[in-house]
Amino acid sequence: MTIVFILAGIAVFFFYLSNSASKKQNKNETYQAVTHKAGYGKWIGGGLGWALGGPIGGLLGFMFGSMFESGTKIEGSGFQGHPYASTGRPTQSGDFSVSLLVLSAAVMKADGVVKKSELDYVKRFFVSNFGEAKTIQLMQVLKELLNKEINIQDVSVQVRSSMDYSSRLQLLHYLFGIAGADRVTADSEILMIQNIAGFMGLNTADFNSVKAMFVKDTESAYKILEITPDADDNEVKKAYHKMAIKYHPDKVSHLGEEVRNAAEDKFQKLNAAYDEIKKRRGIN
Repeated sequence: MTIVFILAGIAVFFFYLSNSASKKQNKNETYQAVTHKAGYGKWIGGGLGWALGGPIGGLLGFMFGSMFESGTKIEGSGFQGHPYASTGRPTQSGDFSVSLLVLSAAVMKADGVVKKSELDYVKRFFVSNFGEAKTIQLMQVLKELLNKEINIQDVSVQVRSSMDYSSRLQLLHYLFGIAGADRVTADSEILMIQNIAGFMGLNTADFNSVKAMFVKDTESAYKILEITPDADDNEVKKAYHKMAIKYHPDKVSHLGEEVRNAAEDKFQKLNAAYDEIKKRRGIN
């Protein structure tokens, strides 16, 4: 809390300083003073964000400081607070949305090119789950994030400490959707998502299960169920029931109806994999 007051004091100081300077300088000097004050806005915003919300809060604080300087305004975006300000509380919808935006930007930049197909995928996802109005705001934030350096380790570790496991699995599913938006999942994108998954504390079997929903091979159906082709029919059935509990949309219902609806896709892919194996084996 002391840090917050110090940073707030710094903000007031620079605001006062710039106002005092503007009264004594000519138009050209005044312009330079305002520009100088604007530069401080980034660091004040970033400092406050980091103090209140860790790496993610710092990144967003810096970003919103930049947007404030340029006159950009986001009203009612849902990002007024810092989603990770308090620890030991249940994951909330705002946590998921912010993490989704930050990690989306990291994956989209992984292959060195942000493709229109990826932006379109993200926009369609937002529209179908959050509506047109909020999508405009979310896409504005995403485009700002695409211009920022993102430390995926710090961000992912923060997500791990602040978000429940089922929500992290849903984030993983979403990130693979972005990577495959252009129908070609680059190795650099897979590696980026693998690193994010590791830092988020997701186990290898779960990573491979979600990956198999998007990167297909002859054993994809088995990988989704987290078993091998030599499993007997009884093991297949047990594996399906276990995964059905893990991937059930109700696991993320606390994040809101929008995220729960998005989780339906993951559950449907699990059912499709099970149906494929049953058809191959003639299981009723």
